[in-house]
Amino acid sequence: MSRQIPPATPEINRLRAAAALIPIIEQGLEASRFSVERAALMASFCEWTAHRPYDDPEAIRLAERVRHGLQRIKLPLAAR
Repeated sequence: MSRQIPPATPEINRLRAAAALIPIIEQGLEASRFSVERAALMASFCEWTAHRPYDDPEAIRLAERVRHGLQRIKLPLAAR
């Protein structure tokens, strides 16, 4: 059986984009492709998206995923 994809809403789309951005930021910092300022701007978008209140279970799951990713990113950002 195929998995049902929830309908796209602006909130879900922002959360999906933020969740996809987390590994990009991590890899960019690791390979020194991003400046700290650029990575911080990207992380601020992710933070803004994750800290909004959500009712949808899919949105809540994505927001948690983004929050956990932000915790991983904050250490390398603080060290630079």
